[in-house]
Amino acid sequence: MAMNKLALFSLLLNLAMFLAIVPKTTGEGYGGDDDCGDLLGSDLFKDICPEAEAIIFARVRLAVFQDTRMAASLLRLHFHDCFVNGCDASVLLDDSDNFVGEKTAAPNSNSLRGFEVIDAIKQELEFVCPQTVSCADILATAARDSVVVSGGPSWDVQMGRKDSLTASKALANNIIPGPNSTIGNLVAKFQNVNLSLKDMVALSGAHTMGKARCTTFAARLQDSTNPNAPEASLEFIQSLQQLCSVSDGSTLANLDLATPETFDNQYYVNLLSGQGLLPSDQNLVTRDEQTRELVETYAQDLSTFFQDFKDSMIKLGRLGPVTGTKGEIRRNCRSVN
Repeated sequence: MAMNKLALFSLLLNLAMFLAIVPKTTGEGYGGDDDCGDLLGSDLFKDICPEAEAIIFARVRLAVFQDTRMAASLLRLHFHDCFVNGCDASVLLDDSDNFVGEKTAAPNSNSLRGFEVIDAIKQELEFVCPQTVSCADILATAARDSVVVSGGPSWDVQMGRKDSLTASKALANNIIPGPNSTIGNLVAKFQNVNLSLKDMVALSGAHTMGKARCTTFAARLQDSTNPNAPEASLEFIQSLQQLCSVSDGSTLANLDLATPETFDNQYYVNLLSGQGLLPSDQNLVTRDEQTRELVETYAQDLSTFFQDFKDSMIKLGRLGPVTGTKGEIRRNCRSVN
């Protein structure tokens, strides 16, 4: 039965691909500061690879159907890529004898996943339209599609990124926000890439999906003795202590206990009741009035959260992309041509 179900689902996905039932991408510019270079819209592929977005959407949908956690993983891949020298697919490059990539950086090692999904998308696109769609554009589109297939909003993905020829493990170690970050540290790291405090709180809403290892929220396990911790969180903390007490640190916990596979605003509701999994998440309501006000707004108003999340994801996707002759379109996302 399971195999028949999967086969039927795959057939439906292929049908969707041919009918191009995919989220719409725009060709409009955006104005303002010009970090985005010459990003274009779907017209970039309209004539030279019209199947591109449908292929990406179908592959993402199938991957999430097979493993619901993959939606959060693909979204996180795009985030970690864009924070280091912009959205240039540098995070996808493998180490080699004469090259050090970003995969072994502390925020990424044994943490990032979904590379094989990107590989599958790239392989299919290379067969249909060789060296036409960059790995960076695949990451940006897959991130959007992961949110859509999980019940979240769609947004316009601007295209035209090239893939980098280099990567930076040092920058990945230093500028990607960590799970124990203070509000001051979070704000500084987001501002470092021209994202605001509001962007930071909205993008944190991505933690409404996915999981984290016990080692990443060890500091939260001490909150049952913290007088500043919300009283409502004590049962939650004790459940985490029990989960992690028999763990070697690799045990996973849902970032959102209530609706872990759905993209919604439950993450913010959880924070207000003291049920944020990561210390950096819970700090949004206990350590800063501005961030708490935004959390309260998003917890009460799903549409406002969706709109702000979309706006912030568009800004994230514009960060320092490689365009023009400064990069390339890789044939294999794991290595330069």
